[in-house]
Amino acid sequence: MKRLANFLFEAGMLKRTPRTGFQFLGSGAESVAEHSFRTAMIGYVLAHLDGTVDTGRVVQMCLFHDLPEARTGDQNYVHKKYVKTDEKKAVEDLAATLPFGDDYRSLWQEFDEGQSPEARLANDADQLEMILALKEYRDLGNRYAEEWYPSCRDRLCTETARRLAEVIWQTDSSRWWFDDDHDWWVNGSR
Repeated sequence: MKRLANFLFEAGMLKRTPRTGFQFLGSGAESVAEHSFRTAMIGYVLAHLDGTVDTGRVVQMCLFHDLPEARTGDQNYVHKKYVKTDEKKAVEDLAATLPFGDDYRSLWQEFDEGQSPEARLANDADQLEMILALKEYRDLGNRYAEEWYPSCRDRLCTETARRLAEVIWQTDSSRWWFDDDHDWWVNGSR
């Protein structure tokens, strides 16, 4: 139980681990945990749309894909040009302490290799999460978000993810809550 408690504390570190790419974007901030949560939701959506993959495995990969960053920190694309992190060692060290270590190692490795249909969808979910964030910042006036979008879009593996990315990019990020019911917004629940 002590090792499981330590694991849960380690997972909690992701709430305090910032995603570092936003400093280059010039605005925005999110933790690795925030990113992983929405990535898991996107993974579920993509798996549901696909209909042929193991949905649970896609969601698990999305939840675990950045867990090594509790030990290594988040390395954005600029950092990766100059700094080499040993994520595999971080995975191995954690896996050695967990009763489900083999499963964790397998999930992370499958995601990292990106070959299975589930891994392709999980990787697409990872990119779509960034595309959603970019769209939100673009809608708030960040002109650099427009420049980042093509790189994220071009990393998508599946046609479903590409179609969803285009719809995301054309959708106002704040319209989901502000529907066309003007009377309700004026009168409230009366």
